[in-house]
Amino acid sequence: MKPDIPLRQDPHSLRDEREKVLEVAIGREVRAFRHQKGITVAELAGLTGLSIGMLSKIENGNTSPSLTTLQTLANALSVPITSFFRRFEEHREAVHTRAGEGVEIARAGTRAGHQYNLLGHIGANASGVMVEPYLITLTVESDVFPTFQHGGIETIYMLEGELMYRHSDRLYHLRPGDTLFFDADAPHGPEGLEKLPARYLSIIAYPQHG
Repeated sequence: MKPDIPLRQDPHSLRDEREKVLEVAIGREVRAFRHQKGITVAELAGLTGLSIGMLSKIENGNTSPSLTTLQTLANALSVPITSFFRRFEEHREAVHTRAGEGVEIARAGTRAGHQYNLLGHIGANASGVMVEPYLITLTVESDVFPTFQHGGIETIYMLEGELMYRHSDRLYHLRPGDTLFFDADAPHGPEGLEKLPARYLSIIAYPQHG
């Protein structure tokens, strides 16, 4: 199945080596703050006395601005001069969870024999997105199945067993290797345990709120 719209993200793209240097980090921040103020390069040039060509070089990371220039830009954009360095110094997190070490979580509606292991968590981050990856194991059949409803987008990938999984008013028969990708604001959850034990990955993504 092909998506209806072209995907803009290249998962295999490599960043230019220049993007690792300070000049590019500064340029990105200058451009971001200029956009936040809703002004053009020409208008920023008028506020700072810098040429449009020089500002373009700074925003594209093609030149190393002096501290005097950075202070002029900071004054014009009404930001601390240190804010231009935040992405260069920003710490990026990674979470490695070894097999069997996921944190067991009790979610609302969880039944006996339904185990939820959180595989990792990163708090506030530059992407603006929160992601919760779970390994879910169902080992005991239950007469009552949990139904979940929450914000965000969820992806389920079946690893073992078979489920009848409800999303809104539809049922999906999930087998190993199957994927279900859906709007999590609709009621959803396993409705029939066809083959046990059943294990699947559940990855929930939603906007982080300041």
